[in-house]
Amino acid sequence: MSVSPGPTLPPDVIARTLIEGPFESPVIWQLLLVAAAIAAYLLFRPLTRRRRNRIRSRQPLANRLVIVGALLGLAGAFWLNNYVGYVRTTHDLAQLLQRSTGYTEAAGDGLADITAAQDDYVNAAAAALANAKNAGKATPGSVADNTPQVLQVPIADPARGVPIGKANVMLPPGYYDPANAHTRYPVVYLLHGYPEGSPDDWFTSGDALNTMEALLADHVVQPMIVVAPDMTAEQSSIDWECLNIPGGPQLEDYLVDTVVPTIDHQFRTLADRQHRSLGGMSGGGFCTLNIGLQHLSTFSSLLISLPYDDLGDSAGILAGHPNLVIANDPRLYIPKMAFPQPISVLIAAGESAPTDVATAHRLTNALLARNQHVALVLQPGMTHTWRAARAALPYMLAYANQVFGRPPSQSPGKPNTLPAGPPAIASGPSYQAVPPPNTKTTTHGGGSHTTPHKGPGRHGLAARRV
Repeated sequence: MSVSPGPTLPPDVIARTLIEGPFESPVIWQLLLVAAAIAAYLLFRPLTRRRRNRIRSRQPLANRLVIVGALLGLAGAFWLNNYVGYVRTTHDLAQLLQRSTGYTEAAGDGLADITAAQDDYVNAAAAALANAKNAGKATPGSVADNTPQVLQVPIADPARGVPIGKANVMLPPGYYDPANAHTRYPVVYLLHGYPEGSPDDWFTSGDALNTMEALLADHVVQPMIVVAPDMTAEQSSIDWECLNIPGGPQLEDYLVDTVVPTIDHQFRTLADRQHRSLGGMSGGGFCTLNIGLQHLSTFSSLLISLPYDDLGDSAGILAGHPNLVIANDPRLYIPKMAFPQPISVLIAAGESAPTDVATAHRLTNALLARNQHVALVLQPGMTHTWRAARAALPYMLAYANQVFGRPPSQSPGKPNTLPAGPPAIASGPSYQAVPPPNTKTTTHGGGSHTTPHKGPGRHGLAARRV
């Protein structure tokens, strides 16, 4: 079986995902760096004794160091954000601050209130939809009728170690319109990365709302529900990898046995395997691979961005349970596992992230060897960042849509009604199991690992986000 090139997207959809938000502009960190240099010159330049004593009396050395250090720190933070693409807008910043406590959380609440009219779509959409639902109708032209809407739904399961649980649920346009009262929709589940991930990430850094609007406007996908669950067990600093932790949260079971049934119960879904897809980025991509392969009866397609195919350093969370490490290492179990039902997998990786490219090739080879359907999307100029995940999202959703609309025995092919996009995907009549360049093979943790000379890992700054 050969690797598929994946969906072909309209150029305007691709261009939309590459637009930088105002906080991603390199001008910000450059201006801050200049300001730090000017401040350092003014505060520390050689002066006459009288002038120097006057400045020192007004600005002690500690204060001057704080001023320059703060400007340099801000410059570094904005440089990193420019590279990673995590905080794009004031709405993104408000969401990030609201995750904290005390004054920082209050600042986030205030910023969200200030920007609500422009981009705090989560709260605005929830209110509009609640009003429309209470009235029993959505008026033509209303916010609830014309655009996808995002609701925040609590899905707690204390018995599985998830005391609160929050899922962002994006509903298609017209979901509450009486004309669609009997319409059911396929569902895509999107998982955040680790650590410090959040169910908000796909709707801030990932720009899922605008991406879906663009895909629907160009008739690339059918109306669908998108769900981003909270897989942190209210402890976002821990790299859980969506695992069932002995003595801890049972996150794999929480997703499959709590989140999915709850969404099927509360919303009009097509509650079958064929119309259910699981996706994620980075650590969430590993969750997608591991959970999806172990629950073939639940999901028909897997959407993996910034791929990992083993636990890596995260195996430590299962310390003392080597059997569980092996059972949750797809690189080890894929060659031997049974596939009672076929699975379709899209793998997206930035061409400038050697580790991700090596993993994508290795994972593609392993799945093709088991006669499973694989699409490989290699993104020029992208690395292991939210920029790459955001650019991969339309491919992921379009691929899921193809699987939703075909018989289970057929592999997804290119849509024949879409205009051709730029050659951002790898294709060919066959796929040879050849390791990518600039890699070497080492052995650790019971498996053979192909790694590059350099590149951000699962726990690097780019992988962890800002």
